[in-house]
Amino acid sequence: MKQMETVQLSYPLDLKKTYPPAVLAIGYFDGVHRGHQTVIRRARDLAARLGVSSAVMTFHPHPREVLGKANISRYITPLRDKLRQFDRLGVDRTYVMKFDRLFADRTKEQFVEEVLIPLQVKGVVVGFNFCFGRGASGRAEDLITMGKGRFRVEVITPVLEGETPVSSTRLREALAAGDVVTAEKILGRPHSIEGKVVTGDRRGRTIGFPTANLDLSEPYAVPKRGVYLVSVPRGGRVIPGVMNIGLRPTFRDPEPKLTLEVHLLGFEDDLYGEILRVYFHRFLREERRFDSVDELIRQIREDVRQAEAIWPEIESGTRE
Repeated sequence: MKQMETVQLSYPLDLKKTYPPAVLAIGYFDGVHRGHQTVIRRARDLAARLGVSSAVMTFHPHPREVLGKANISRYITPLRDKLRQFDRLGVDRTYVMKFDRLFADRTKEQFVEEVLIPLQVKGVVVGFNFCFGRGASGRAEDLITMGKGRFRVEVITPVLEGETPVSSTRLREALAAGDVVTAEKILGRPHSIEGKVVTGDRRGRTIGFPTANLDLSEPYAVPKRGVYLVSVPRGGRVIPGVMNIGLRPTFRDPEPKLTLEVHLLGFEDDLYGEILRVYFHRFLREERRFDSVDELIRQIREDVRQAEAIWPEIESGTRE
């Protein structure tokens, strides 16, 4: 499979450039969850039928943050992860549109005439709740009207998890509650984060449970504080582990800070300096303070025992 092309855009478009005809899936797509995947696959299928390229248009940074409607400083899929997911879905090209005040102030008509038409869009696929143009005044129905005779428009109905549509908001709520099982159902894959293993205070090693301390490489949305069953791909195999996200209250650090520490089961190699991707599978327990280090050690042993008991079920699912 050929690698996806990534094209950075900003408004106004450089009209000296020519863009190949394409069917475009448009959205912010934070998480690239099952609903997003349906939009993108439909765009890819329509592109194949029309004999043109398949493309995605996403925006950076988050529109709601630029417009002051939300403080979104953490992402389910930071841009690099999002691009990786688009590539995995077989998209030919991704347009990353710089979202700034100038672009946000374009009318819905300007978005069509000054962005979509120059990009030689032959088809557009969007979700049922898609909005565009100044003040989010444009709706999918407007896109259908304005595209008539020029490009096809398909609007994707909600994808449900249970009786509720999947959404990035619902996904964030699940992660904030530590409900990584629901997050996986919405995503269609386990939620993951990536970071570099950095030197910590080595306390884990002194109590018999060495941990890899993760320094996040991107501003990820991290699940709530607590202990999780996770896995880490490394060297062609998938290694289960127990991850603690929290402030380590037992050690009463004078300046506590949020740490992400993963203890890989049955693994003893030095990981310092490596980049690890960690996948979340189950929430095991809340973070809490223990009265002694010995009590903490007993609890960690129980966490490991519980993780080892659950892991075969997770592992068999990843092989299917």
